[in-house]
Amino acid sequence: MKRQPAHLANGEARSLSAIPNLEFSAFQKTILHELANGARLACLCADRTGAGYAVLAEEAKQRFGVLRTQFPEKEFTSLTPQCPQAHLFEREIAEQWGLLPVDHPWLKPVRFHPAWTGRDVWEREAIQPGVMDFYRVEGETIHEVAVGPVHAGVIEPGHFRFQCHGETVFHLEIALGFQHRGIERALEGGPHKLTLKMMETAAGDTTIGHAWAHALVMEALAGSEVPARAHHHRAIALELERLANHTGDLGALAGDVGFLPTAAFCGRLRGDWLNLTALLCGSRLGRDLVRPGGVGFDLDATQIEELRLRLEAAFTDTANAVELLLATPSVLARFEGTGKIERFAAEDAGLVGPAARACGLPRDARTHFPVGFYQDLKLPMVLDHDGDVAARARIRWAEIQASVQFIRQALEGLAELPTGPTLVPCGPLAPNHLALGVVEGWRGELVHMAITDSEGRLGRYKVVDPSFHNWTGLALAMRGQEISDFPLCNKSFNLSYCGFDL
Repeated sequence: MKRQPAHLANGEARSLSAIPNLEFSAFQKTILHELANGARLACLCADRTGAGYAVLAEEAKQRFGVLRTQFPEKEFTSLTPQCPQAHLFEREIAEQWGLLPVDHPWLKPVRFHPAWTGRDVWEREAIQPGVMDFYRVEGETIHEVAVGPVHAGVIEPGHFRFQCHGETVFHLEIALGFQHRGIERALEGGPHKLTLKMMETAAGDTTIGHAWAHALVMEALAGSEVPARAHHHRAIALELERLANHTGDLGALAGDVGFLPTAAFCGRLRGDWLNLTALLCGSRLGRDLVRPGGVGFDLDATQIEELRLRLEAAFTDTANAVELLLATPSVLARFEGTGKIERFAAEDAGLVGPAARACGLPRDARTHFPVGFYQDLKLPMVLDHDGDVAARARIRWAEIQASVQFIRQALEGLAELPTGPTLVPCGPLAPNHLALGVVEGWRGELVHMAITDSEGRLGRYKVVDPSFHNWTGLALAMRGQEISDFPLCNKSFNLSYCGFDL
């Protein structure tokens, strides 16, 4: 029996018969072998038949390894003690399908919903958000601080449980699931009329990223060739989404340390970047722009020139605000050394995106798994090595500069392309196939995996938002910090509740 994974490129589909179907113990051993040789676990999931799937990202070889198996009927030996990256994936499998990972070190619900099979691992009364055992540090001088799920602001719900000695945080545990909408289950049997809308709102501030990852999957399964103009539009929109959110994050970081000039300017500038996306498609969040088969809008020469001029104006103002922030000693005194994560810890936890790159981990799907215009125009990968709030801020500023330069070149290329279609038909989908779509969203890697049934419908659709990996990073960043540093550390990650909860 072949134990090597099937190798897929980003945006590629493969017949299920061509993907190795290993006995379960061989499946786990192969995962560990691949991880020991430089791969990382991008996705681990199951379906309602008990079939299991693993997606292994191989950055050095710019490809993905895919394996499948059949889970034991009721329980299986947990991979987490040997592979910490698997801890949330195994908890999710237990919750969704009622399969118990034996010897999992901290097994509890992820999104607090009854098992889709009707066979729950937990007691029914425990299947409600926040009803769970929390890790506790015992001692006369230890106290516990509970924050949320209702917060003092217009933000999404999440619960944070701190174990503290005085002001020092020994441990933070994060309980989410309050935003669970059942998106993955609703996608089964699709694509439906609302499938694309669910993708665009999986994490609403990552509309372009999730819609593009979904489009890659659908196009691979349908064998559609996307027009060149659509490739340019998608890349421009994705970088504008990155610019808006990175700028907003830097303003939020400034606000958390009381540096009001940058906080005020970045709040306005985020709106300027969003308005550039509205110029593309009429929606500041990019709704209805990316569609399977291409994009739903096109820019003419006049609009391209307007976008270019507004890009330069927004960048000039952003540079003034951010350079002031990062040159102010009192700001740096709060940023430097706060919320530090060592590289080995980031690697063990499977961090992705700016949070990983701030720890020196070279992980960027635009570089390692490029699609569309990213294959033609390479973006420089920005790395830092300090792993603290300052590093996460510097990464954002460096990526803003890189994104602006990328958009300049993409606009030039778009102006030179001949006019033509931006959208082609996409469908029907190949039956009994698996497809991958991976996009580097502004928070990090977005993984979409689809498996079709014998009729070419979606039998299983798996979404992994970068927040699924990176909430663990926030918990690690708080160890040994003062509890008053939590808002600053939290903003330096700015993770998605709904992207995690799906």
